[in-house]
Amino acid sequence: MKFTQQIPVSQLLPLINAQLIPGNYTHINGINEIHKVTPGDITFVDHPKYYAKSLNSQAWVVLINQPDVPNPLNKTLLFTDDPFRDYNTLVRHFCPFEPILTERGNATIGNNTLIMPGAVVANNVTIGDNCLIYPNVVIYPNVIIGNNVIIHANSVIGSDAFYFKRRPEGYDKMLSCGRVIIEDNVEIGACCTIDIGVSGDTVIGRGTKFDNHIHIGHGAVIGKNCLFAAQVGVGGKTIIEDNVTLWGQVGVSKTLTIGAGATVLAQSGVPDSLEGGKTYFGSPVQEARTMMRQLAMLKQLSAAWDKLRKLL
Repeated sequence: MKFTQQIPVSQLLPLINAQLIPGNYTHINGINEIHKVTPGDITFVDHPKYYAKSLNSQAWVVLINQPDVPNPLNKTLLFTDDPFRDYNTLVRHFCPFEPILTERGNATIGNNTLIMPGAVVANNVTIGDNCLIYPNVVIYPNVIIGNNVIIHANSVIGSDAFYFKRRPEGYDKMLSCGRVIIEDNVEIGACCTIDIGVSGDTVIGRGTKFDNHIHIGHGAVIGKNCLFAAQVGVGGKTIIEDNVTLWGQVGVSKTLTIGAGATVLAQSGVPDSLEGGKTYFGSPVQEARTMMRQLAMLKQLSAAWDKLRKLL
């Protein structure tokens, strides 16, 4: 999330009661979790596994629970016993919760766009020209929708990210302050859900088409002219490049990349990144031809075993 103006680091200290460890930067331009961080951001780290990544990232300021770690870029540090908690405090301050109180907020609606009865459009939403929003669609705050977009009934655009920190007493929710951006000529089927980015943007690329019951996780970036059949699920922060086809009930894990032009056949599970331009099948997926050969061999082996049993 980017701010409308720079914020002095000194203004953060009263909000979170952190200890300032001065570095090269005295201001911040935005707030982001580490996977979406950009120059000028404040981010947080609370696990040794990610200390180096955070301190070598593009962030200017880092909330951290261990000040005595290598800081090669001389970032400004805010030392605190609970960076996750304090990150949430900053999100709550700079991006406060905004309830949806009416069916039409102060949205910007383009020419020839039709919003049918029962649809809810929250504040700070932008919808382009020639769009068709069917009944009972809910569009959360700060969503940006391009031109010639169709969203079918009962879909939800901009719901919270599914992101939690496990603590002894239960799960602590990471607050979301990102957006959903839907580009031109996209069609979203009925009963789809697209989560907001935790701090960056969830993007649906130009010309992409979704069937019914599709779920897109927080911060995922879907390329142009993709085709997703019913009941596909895509994990958070995954990148799916242009012209990818995912057939029914494909499950895609988080933080991976599916290359341009790939096809994943129905009911496959994708745990790792895939090269583009190939067809995949299975769980976990393999190239479809390899998987089909393996299945054929298993059938032959089963038939041979049945014959052997009859001889024994």
